Amino acid sequence: MLRTQMLNLVERRLRYLVLPLSINFWNERELRLGNPFKVKLSVRSPNALVSLANPSLGKLAQHYVEQRIDLEGNMRDIIRLGEALCDAGSCIDRKNRMNLSWLFQPRQSASKNISYHYDVSDDFYALWLDKRLVYSCAYFKHANDSLDLAQEQKLDHICRKLDLRAGERLLDIGCGWGGLFFWAAENYSVHATGITLSKNQYEYVREQIVKRGLQDRCEVRLLDYRDLPETEQYDKISSVGMFEHVGKKNLPAYFSKIYQLLTPGGLVLNHGITSASLGTDGLGSGISEFVEQYVFPGGELVHVSNVIEAMSQQNLECVDTESLRPHYAKTLWHWVDRLEERQQEAKRLIGEKKYRIWQIYMGGSAHAFERGWMSLFQILAGKPLTDGGLPYPFTREHIYRPALKVFH
Repeated sequence: MLRTQMLNLVERRLRYLVLPLSINFWNERELRLGNPFKVKLSVRSPNALVSLANPSLGKLAQHYVEQRIDLEGNMRDIIRLGEALCDAGSCIDRKNRMNLSWLFQPRQSASKNISYHYDVSDDFYALWLDKRLVYSCAYFKHANDSLDLAQEQKLDHICRKLDLRAGERLLDIGCGWGGLFFWAAENYSVHATGITLSKNQYEYVREQIVKRGLQDRCEVRLLDYRDLPETEQYDKISSVGMFEHVGKKNLPAYFSKIYQLLTPGGLVLNHGITSASLGTDGLGSGISEFVEQYVFPGGELVHVSNVIEAMSQQNLECVDTESLRPHYAKTLWHWVDRLEERQQEAKRLIGEKKYRIWQIYMGGSAHAFERGWMSLFQILAGKPLTDGGLPYPFTREHIYRPALKVFH
């Protein structure tokens, strides 16, 4: 009786919405809200009814991952309809909630959280990433750039911003599968050290160093950045997709460590996802909770101004800031399309549940970047010399000069 009442309540609510959506319930009851419809939602369990009566994007994503509902259609249409269904016109959380699990990330938790996300299966990531396995925002110079080309352009964009010179010592914090690490060593003749907390990535990069014959120029360590000895000094430091795992409270310590590792006159490039508005600590409509539970345990987004402030407090002088928000939306849609094209292989490697996590997470993230709910910034900063100087080109011409090599 209660279930029937709930079902009727859900149906009455949904009929008010003019959406190209078809809903099939477990009891063969069907509801068509638009004709023709673009998305088919199948409710497989009565447990999902409450979330349909008062839906949030996070709850719908959770029900999809747990296979209480099924979704059929183009992922772009699914996400747009989800936003309309939840009346989530802005998913920026303005309540300034405080999730205490983000404030302090001990080393054991940091290692566990990184392993949870990255140590899934290298073969799985290889299905949908570019050939260099770069798991971060690409850089599109033209709308029709391939993902492989756009990722190479991103790697070179970072190297140019860092003004890399032959023989310099580069530290790549959170080096992933070595895309930037190897690009800098092979194209700019630097001595590169990469660190990661992912065992899978560490083993892969170690093998690649030998395979590429770079033992004299490259080194990778399975190491927390906090454990790097400060006696080691680097001319340039890159941090790509790393500081999101640090947490707002820990940013001063993070950038203090980077300052101590940099030689005077050295540069650091911090590339990472940021929140879109001040006074927020995540996304609303249940999205932050979904990401925390299923995707990135221990992550936190902060506004770009907080990043610049934290850098400045540690005497790192900001010299260049660039938003890559539209680039990340485009990158993520590439990933979603490539993942869905090889979904059977993906499900064989990681199972139905994890496949759904990555599919809905990346599709939702692409939409969030398009809508301006999240952003991404590259911030370049330097450690001034004792006389206050910071040797860096006066203009950006060194970044945008024609490429000296043909990308392949």
